Amino acid sequence: MKSFEINGSLRTEKGKKFTKKMRKQESVPAILYGGKENVMLSLDESELRDLIYTPNVYIVDLKVGKKAYKSIIKDIQFHPVNDRILHIDFLELSDDKKVTIGVPVELTGSSEGVKQGGKLTLITRKLKVSAFPKDLPDTIKVDITNLDLGKSKLVGDISLDNIQVVDPKSTVIATVKLTRAARGAAQAAEGEAATA
Repeated sequence: MKSFEINGSLRTEKGKKFTKKMRKQESVPAILYGGKENVMLSLDESELRDLIYTPNVYIVDLKVGKKAYKSIIKDIQFHPVNDRILHIDFLELSDDKKVTIGVPVELTGSSEGVKQGGKLTLITRKLKVSAFPKDLPDTIKVDITNLDLGKSKLVGDISLDNIQVVDPKSTVIATVKLTRAARGAAQAAEGEAATA
């Protein structure tokens, strides 16, 4: 999995007044947990844009003074009106502990159903997976070559090495829907076959 580096500084104060003051200075309060102790941080809001407003998922290298922590984003709180980042929770990664994270789905191949006039729709953009940090992929590639008209690709249809998909097996990843044009062409073909 790709990594993203962010510089942060330790903060000792907490509470609404202090965090309000931080946000005015375009800093975002954050916490890193999952390690030996929780670390309260202050991050530069402008550094976070490329990390958060993207479909990609990263392992975050948090640099705090002389220390560095490998982590993932576990939770983000946004302002309900202006969508500014209010708070971020990071989970520290450990090589010997599995982690659960949402990984983007990437469809590969050319669907048979699309070739017949169907419309491909990606239903589930991210799948929750559980794996050791070294096994986490950038994306989960799902081959849709054999996906026919009116058919769907489910979580139960895919298998991944060293990675467990947490979502239910019945979760639909992608589907090829019958369009009006394709339906009309199919009916016309049936009508011709019946008259022949």
